[in-house]
Amino acid sequence: MTKLPLHSRALIVEGGAMRGIFAAGVLDAFMAARFQPFDICYGVSAGSTALAAYLSHQPGRTYRVITDISCRPEFIQLGRFLRGGHWLDLDWLWPVSLSELPFDMPSFASNPIPLWIAATRVRDGQACYFHAQGDEAMTIAKASCSVPIAYRGFVEIDGEAYTDGGVADSIPVQHAYACGARHLTIVLSRHWGYRKRPTRFAWLMRRLLAQYPALCAAMLQRHLAYNAALDFIANPPADCTIELLVPPPEFAVGRLTQDRQRLDTGYQQGWQAAQRLIA
Repeated sequence: MTKLPLHSRALIVEGGAMRGIFAAGVLDAFMAARFQPFDICYGVSAGSTALAAYLSHQPGRTYRVITDISCRPEFIQLGRFLRGGHWLDLDWLWPVSLSELPFDMPSFASNPIPLWIAATRVRDGQACYFHAQGDEAMTIAKASCSVPIAYRGFVEIDGEAYTDGGVADSIPVQHAYACGARHLTIVLSRHWGYRKRPTRFAWLMRRLLAQYPALCAAMLQRHLAYNAALDFIANPPADCTIELLVPPPEFAVGRLTQDRQRLDTGYQQGWQAAQRLIA
């Protein structure tokens, strides 16, 4: 665990696949205002790549990945999944997005604000936190984005298999606090008041993840960890202050939404939320 000076300011961004369009609007508005009052950033799943674009000062990158590349038919295919392939094909998305919209890695490396990414270790279902730097940064981000089952495979880091960081720690507020952060700015991808429920497809998870019992157990308990993070946000310790940016109740973007009008509206909702915070 990386210890921070007490009272450090952390920016935490949740994932959520296409729901990340809200965070795209938030972070683009931050960049437009040159708003970077943070000591550390924590990203999970799609939140990790959105933060990488923020720290490399590339406004519009996350928006274009979500509204263009992620909406192409090669990425999301239920029929391919039913035939035994990926539902969400990160093996296609990753090289295409990095080729068409490469990260400005020198700018990213020169930013003094470190990015830490959460991923879930497959062998024990535990959350692991990686400092994203150098050539390995995008491999770590891909691991954090690889939704189990929908992406049929895992990403290796130093010989260990990892998957979606959202399984073990969707909103790493407790981790940030334990590291020493005392002022947390949190970007969620669902409206405030949402509570995660137990999966209705436990039998299917047990079947598809029979070879990975610890990961399966973590997925079946995901709602408990998620709701515990929400409880922390609602009732933080006395020495912790929280600024929360959440989509409004009318936010109409789901995990797999590809409707351009809904995505554009979600982006504007994120931009407006950021402007209110900055003001």
